[in-house]
Amino acid sequence: MIDENMSTDQFIEANTVTIMQNQLKTGCIIPVFSKDNESTISHTEFIETTHEVVSQFFTGEPLLKPSIRVSHPIKGRIPEAMGKPAKELREAEKTLYYERMAFVIELPNITYEVSGNSLSLTVGGVRAYNHENLYNRKSEERFKVFAGFKNRVCTNLCIFTDGAYQEIKARSIHELAMGIYKLLSEFEPSRQIRLLKSFGNYELTESHFAQLLGKARMYQHLPAQYKKNLQPFPLSDTQVGMVAREYYMDNSFSRNPNGSIDLWKLYNLFTGANKSSYIDTFLDRGAGCFSFTQFLAEQLEAGSQSWYLGN
Repeated sequence: MIDENMSTDQFIEANTVTIMQNQLKTGCIIPVFSKDNESTISHTEFIETTHEVVSQFFTGEPLLKPSIRVSHPIKGRIPEAMGKPAKELREAEKTLYYERMAFVIELPNITYEVSGNSLSLTVGGVRAYNHENLYNRKSEERFKVFAGFKNRVCTNLCIFTDGAYQEIKARSIHELAMGIYKLLSEFEPSRQIRLLKSFGNYELTESHFAQLLGKARMYQHLPAQYKKNLQPFPLSDTQVGMVAREYYMDNSFSRNPNGSIDLWKLYNLFTGANKSSYIDTFLDRGAGCFSFTQFLAEQLEAGSQSWYLGN
């Protein structure tokens, strides 16, 4: 069942634009593998395949229309327009496709509450042609797919790591569909919700929060031999600055009056900052935010102090 309402398009913001599915399907060419001229699986085929698998897996559940965001337009022209000044090109002489694309499909009736926030089940994916070797013969193509939850308060995506986010390699739409179905079969929504709820049980003092952000900035510049023994920090220096700003400013997830902040709020500051990521790093960083927050919870539960929180 397809709900005519649209899934939110604010799951990722910076460096992207919103595009309608029909516009993506009719207004963009499909890249090929140059050595044998075999077609790639198009962005719209990826979206349509995911939508079909989700509708079959969650039989009877209404699905919102996919929301799609794209970046890095690749512009071209038809052979007849060779040598023609760009300002003189007619629309029919132009070609276009987007190197990177991300989409989400919401299931609005499957919801849970975490720390007073309503979360709805969401399935989505990312395609980035810059990760394909289009100068060779047709080979397996890579698609990133996830099943997780969207926080309706802030449209942040909660991307679980265990069995709910993976890169699928496929040569055909059938192989892609099978990979998506396998991911949905392995997804344990109740386990993810249980872990998300547990984040609210742990709290960082203002001092620990400040130390965490300082170490997060240091992590980006550590020599490789030091990094290998540490929990990876998923965000960039600029995004760490966003987390620091929203610690004071965010309407829903800012610090407590005494300066402390629980891990549920911190996790949402992380996922909020992740909206500024490029499409091809967005899901990896989103999954990394979950893993890192879970790591902090485990450290606090054990009463131990990591490199991030002090030795």
